[in-house]
Amino acid sequence: MPQTIRAAVCRAFGEPMRIEDVTLADPGPDEVLVAVKACAICHSDITYADGGWGGDLPLVLGHEAAGLVEAVGDNVSHVRPGDTVVVTLIRACGACHYCSAGRDYLCETVFDLDRRSPLTDASGAPLGHGLRTGAFAEKLVVEKSQLARVDPAIPFESASLLACGAITGVGAVTNTAKMPRGAHAAVIGCGGVGLNAVQGARIAGAASIIAIDLSREKLDAAERLGATATIDPIHEDAVDKVLAATGGRGADFVFVASGAPAALESAASYVGKAGTVVIVGMPHSDVTIGYNPSNVASWGQRILGSKMGSACVCRDVPHLAGLYGDGVLQLDWLVTARYTLDQINEAIAATRAGQGLRNVIVF
Repeated sequence: MPQTIRAAVCRAFGEPMRIEDVTLADPGPDEVLVAVKACAICHSDITYADGGWGGDLPLVLGHEAAGLVEAVGDNVSHVRPGDTVVVTLIRACGACHYCSAGRDYLCETVFDLDRRSPLTDASGAPLGHGLRTGAFAEKLVVEKSQLARVDPAIPFESASLLACGAITGVGAVTNTAKMPRGAHAAVIGCGGVGLNAVQGARIAGAASIIAIDLSREKLDAAERLGATATIDPIHEDAVDKVLAATGGRGADFVFVASGAPAALESAASYVGKAGTVVIVGMPHSDVTIGYNPSNVASWGQRILGSKMGSACVCRDVPHLAGLYGDGVLQLDWLVTARYTLDQINEAIAATRAGQGLRNVIVF
């Protein structure tokens, strides 16, 4: 039977979310009902709530979640009630053109949940299933491919980071860039995704890892996670420091983990010959930047886009959970503040202001 739950509803771009009683439909044959235990605040939620990507309202956002399975559809076999799971926004059919090529994150299949939202408000009007997840709520319904089972010993707050920040940051290094051991890496923007890109570079065996950010707190965190040099581009000559850290050649890989135009434009200044710029952060839809194609061609450079770390949920979430269990991937201390659902707007404001490394809604 459909059930009433509490959720944070975004009804107007740029306005505070409202905590409302909403109705959640039962899971379909290929769907799973999850009781949300933790949902991290991601800048993608904020960009959407601010109207940076357009879209239809009202909706329930939140997509970086972990919780307990409550019910499964008839066609679901890889999880069962009681399992601890990480819930992502990636839906994959496993058979389309992109899934067949190992690009699950670009799956072109239209799922039942793409045609109808499982959420309705008190008047019976549909609510958007924000970022295909709707995790700023006590419970959610997602397609079976969107989740992976993890060890219940992982704290829910830490597990939630695997859903987006970790797979996006680490995956940008290991999946998208396929960065080889011994390369010089620079990471621009050391928020939740950027810090995990720093971890990814360390895990991949980078010769140097240069963290670039305006926040001393985040640069200190990057050092703790493996950065060998840190740069505040407001107070230091960033180009000179990157050259000094890379033998005068520039970085082999520059990971832009911020959607700020200035961050995106600066990447070309740090990358060397045969180097690669990997765009990880998601700017507003109307943002454009310029680049010199002559340098890209003559120096044999590449520009790559990285969506969700080019992740395969069933492969990458368990793998990263295993690295966490082995003490290789740090997650626990990245959670710097915890909020209740009633405090959602405070959590979003703190995240927007750059306060904390990862702010998490806990249930």
